[in-house]
Amino acid sequence: MQNIVQKIDKNAKIAVLCGGLSSEAEVSRRSGKGCYEALQRLGYKNSELVEVDKNIAQKLKDGNYDYAYNALHGKYGEDGCIQGILEILQIPYTGCGVMSSSVCMNKEYTKRILSTCPEIPLIKSVFVQKGDDVKEKTKDLKYPLITKPVCEGSSFGMTKVNTPDELETAYKDALKYNDDVLIEEYLVGTAATVGVLEGQDGLFATEILEMRPKHEWYDYECKYTKGMTEFIVPAELSAELTAKVKEIAITAFHTAGCKGLSRVDFHIVNGIPYVLEINTSPGMTETSDLPAQALAMGITYDNLVQIILNGAGLNK
Repeated sequence: MQNIVQKIDKNAKIAVLCGGLSSEAEVSRRSGKGCYEALQRLGYKNSELVEVDKNIAQKLKDGNYDYAYNALHGKYGEDGCIQGILEILQIPYTGCGVMSSSVCMNKEYTKRILSTCPEIPLIKSVFVQKGDDVKEKTKDLKYPLITKPVCEGSSFGMTKVNTPDELETAYKDALKYNDDVLIEEYLVGTAATVGVLEGQDGLFATEILEMRPKHEWYDYECKYTKGMTEFIVPAELSAELTAKVKEIAITAFHTAGCKGLSRVDFHIVNGIPYVLEINTSPGMTETSDLPAQALAMGITYDNLVQIILNGAGLNK
């Protein structure tokens, strides 16, 4: 159990940023509502729910906020854009800074950064840019494959590809979201995720959460629909593998330059915990992973929000 204190003045004016301009706007609104209500319960009565749109810079200036609590997900909220606006306006904010947010939003560049650390296992993949010959680029990969837009969250645009004949259609579906696509070998294993937080006592990993989705993989419906995924927390892993996953998560957090919080997603195959991606603004809805991981180690939703708020300004 972490020692949780309130480092931010109760009278501080806090903007809880939600909504936004990405395909994850509705999920963000749910995250923001939960975080705002928690802040109110914690005594931060001057916190306000702020819908992010094209006029967000003016809203923030007019609001004269002391802090920003980032509950945005996806493009513009999780990729360094809102972080850059907050830097210019000199408003301390929660979560990762401009650079790590930008890197981790892009699955390909995340893998490039993480590949510099030999201790971090990564699934074999290729990066395909618009206009590339997708079949030529993937000729050394073993089927089945999975196609992913490089800068999209919540499993949007993901398709499993069983044969070369299916590849072109799946690739075009991913292009609807981004001009760049990551194509990975599809391995059968255990889906798991672990949060990394900076608490009063320093950096720590949460309990590992294992996901057993009703669908073939952990897609949007399984992520955000109650009953579509069985969650096992702590994950049913050996003590040795549990320690290994947590160690790799913290290593990935450091390697990518993260601050405040993140959630590292894994695919565990034959005892090897492959890192899939790093989420720098994890969901905070009633069905999200991070709150469940924290609760399993005795950290309530409200206390989790407090820990995240305490990190405002760590990204400097």
